[in-house]
Amino acid sequence: MRVMANIGFYPENCNEVKQFIDYFNEILDKNIDEENKKRLFKVPPKAIIAPHAGWVYSGFTANFVYRMTQNFSNKRVVVIGPSHKIGFEGASICLDDSYATPCGNLDIDLEYSQLLKQKFDLLYLENAHNEHSTEVQMPFIKYYIKNPKIIEIVYSNINPDKISEIIDFVLEDDCLVVISTDLSHYYDKNTAMALDYNCIESVYNLDISKLQKCEACGKIGIEAMIKSADKKGLTSLIVDYRTSADANNDEEQVVGYMSAIFV
Repeated sequence: MRVMANIGFYPENCNEVKQFIDYFNEILDKNIDEENKKRLFKVPPKAIIAPHAGWVYSGFTANFVYRMTQNFSNKRVVVIGPSHKIGFEGASICLDDSYATPCGNLDIDLEYSQLLKQKFDLLYLENAHNEHSTEVQMPFIKYYIKNPKIIEIVYSNINPDKISEIIDFVLEDDCLVVISTDLSHYYDKNTAMALDYNCIESVYNLDISKLQKCEACGKIGIEAMIKSADKKGLTSLIVDYRTSADANNDEEQVVGYMSAIFV
């Protein structure tokens, strides 16, 4: 079983996890009228982009997009995130049997993970999966999707085309793809927002040229997703954008967060 390794990013207690999500949804419901709410939450996405910082900072942005997954019919979820702790060549797929969350374990689809490992020559590096970029997604998946099967892929030094090939394949199997990324890190707010606009515009227009001025930790995943969306004829929608300054009022050392869907 893959245990929680990054306590502090989200609550350890299930009741507190639910309280956070209830709070995020209360804010959301107060600021979206019923007509827009029905429109936004009607069509389940094929893929999403979600941030992975502490929930105090990026939880609202992540929760917004995960709420759109609650009508997702196929239960297989492929979570793809960058490695922050170790560097290596390629991508690693988790081969544990389950993933712990505060509200119960998530089953890992070992058969499908082995298939992907062999088909795409993936690694299994145990240490690579002590990774918050993917772990922070798991409590949201547990909350919003009933009895999902998880596939976790952590990448380091890899060509985005390789990740895009995996995304193409799993989309054909009607998996939900989760691309994990934060945006710029530790600039002043104005500089951060200018940099982040390049990332947002790239996703919105499915234009990888704009990624040249994007400073996202998961830029490889973003580029791979854009390429797959273009090949599959998907349309993107930016769901939410904000910075850490919205939570702590510090406009000198800012991190940016975006969520998006592909339909």
